[in-house]
Amino acid sequence: MDAFTRALHALLALSFVGAYSTRESELFGWMHVTLGYTMGGLLLMRLAWGLAGPRHARLSALLGKLRGLRTWSRGVGKLQVVCMAFSVVVLLLVIAPVVVTGYVAKHELTGEWMVAVHEFFGNFLLLAFLAHVGAVIVFSLLRRRNLAVPMLTGRAAGPGPDLIRCNHVFFAVLLLGSVLSFWVWQWQHAW
Repeated sequence: MDAFTRALHALLALSFVGAYSTRESELFGWMHVTLGYTMGGLLLMRLAWGLAGPRHARLSALLGKLRGLRTWSRGVGKLQVVCMAFSVVVLLLVIAPVVVTGYVAKHELTGEWMVAVHEFFGNFLLLAFLAHVGAVIVFSLLRRRNLAVPMLTGRAAGPGPDLIRCNHVFFAVLLLGSVLSFWVWQWQHAW
């Protein structure tokens, strides 16, 4: 995985964990909102990267992996690819309703019922997040190979050429700087 994809992944995970952890906090309500908006922005970046980014990060590659659903019984490796692709698609699809319902609820654009809808999607996102992490753990054990390492280091174990031609470190640093700037700006306006 290239650095930009890994940065997106890490920032999405951290933003979700932080937003979910602060969902009931009156003191850190601003943080919940900030991290929710961050997730929305990161989703847009992931979709753009999925259209214009490198081959391995393309949405077409992700959807191509789902086509293997018909042949998942051909082994653990095929099942792993399908399950991971499915969990990523579910995660990406649920982020948008979480962010939109959160925005609508925060700005009281509808009645109190929108808070319940937001909580539903937030809890559904938690289940999808846990299923994704669980799949990584289960398939790591089944394949006797830590599947989280490539997302952390950008390198996969085993022989073969490096398939990533450009690591996109500049874009990763730009993304991280943008997110951190947004967080600082939100923090300053929270007080």
